[in-house]
Amino acid sequence: MHALLDLIARHQQGQAVGIASICSAHPIVIEATLRHAQRTGLDTVLFEATCNQVNQDGGYTGMTPVDFVAFVHGIAQRVGFDESRIALGGDHLGPNPWTALDAEAAMAKAEVMVAAYVAAGFRKIHLDCSMACAGDPEPLPEAAIVERAVRLARVAEAAYADVGGEAPVYVIGTEVPVPGGATEAIEGLAVTTPEAALATIQAHREAFEAAGLGAAWQRVIASVVQPGVEFDHHNVVDYVPAKAQALSQAITSQPGMVFEAHSTDYQTRDALAQLVRDHFAILKVGPGLTFSLREALWGLDAIEREWIAPAAQARLREVALQRMRDQPKYWQRYYHAQGDALQIDLQYSLSDRIRYYWPDPVIEQAREQLFANLRANPPPLPLISQYLPHALHALRNGNADADPLSLVMAHIQTALDDYHHACHPHDHH
Repeated sequence: MHALLDLIARHQQGQAVGIASICSAHPIVIEATLRHAQRTGLDTVLFEATCNQVNQDGGYTGMTPVDFVAFVHGIAQRVGFDESRIALGGDHLGPNPWTALDAEAAMAKAEVMVAAYVAAGFRKIHLDCSMACAGDPEPLPEAAIVERAVRLARVAEAAYADVGGEAPVYVIGTEVPVPGGATEAIEGLAVTTPEAALATIQAHREAFEAAGLGAAWQRVIASVVQPGVEFDHHNVVDYVPAKAQALSQAITSQPGMVFEAHSTDYQTRDALAQLVRDHFAILKVGPGLTFSLREALWGLDAIEREWIAPAAQARLREVALQRMRDQPKYWQRYYHAQGDALQIDLQYSLSDRIRYYWPDPVIEQAREQLFANLRANPPPLPLISQYLPHALHALRNGNADADPLSLVMAHIQTALDDYHHACHPHDHH
């Protein structure tokens, strides 16, 4: 993970550089990211999986850590992207998937998971034991959170000692919202106080050193805080540098460390650049990229409606909405609207719960048919311009072609451009 250590060192020397952490398991998003990195000449691409997505039980993607690595590397091989330039991270690794169990049983599962992540080749490990398990006090006291994180660090170091290679780097701390974004409206979002941020770091440092993990502490590169960015179904809380100024300054006293910001999806290009300048140098993005994917697929669906004979249409949008209604398990805890308002949330919510449905075989078949229809009958430029103007721009500049997959990737890459601009401000591609 020397690439991340080098990046942190450069940031601490005063360069306003950062890295986007791509938290998505969608193959088109991953391919778009790798092709974008090829075009912009990025040295390192960071993909992350969360404890709920990927774990020893398969997570909601059905993938174990080894499976996820093979999945990403398989796409890289097809694209011709050097695997050694891909960094892999595990996000919110801890007892979160098993909080229905008592703490001892949940932590035993978390230990197996962390060992599996490290053994599979994940080298950026976010230790997050902030969630209460069955029988725990809520909220969990900081001392218990830290003690559990140290348990997992010990397991990660042991797994690394077994497999060798580059040493893992660690991220500690947590932003308050649950992994996956805020579920309720976001009034009065609290920015982490500098005191709380430094206390979290200090408590972890002391516990690492007391546990004989001083060497591992040297590889703790970041702490997760809330700089005042979040989104709910319909709104984005934009970064306000003035509100985070004291927090931003606090990390400069910690050698070898930056802050990591979660839920940076949908921030403006300028806000992302300000976050990196203010030492929130690791920017997590997930739903924002699958949201772009869905926008592009809906654009192609609209083109199909005007361009392909009705009997041959795939009707992806109708199929997807029907499947979501038939199988509500991934959205019903989050969307409480009814009627037309629910119809809007199912498709357009910024929390993007539709991303859980793309692997559904019925939906995937409709997507394949849509692509096949538009490959057999390529739409004219003005129709692409109407529904996918970003993709048309890329096409006209030679960064895409009229193939539907290329158009979708070009649309996703407009979101990635904002992150690239923020993390590599002196790069003008």
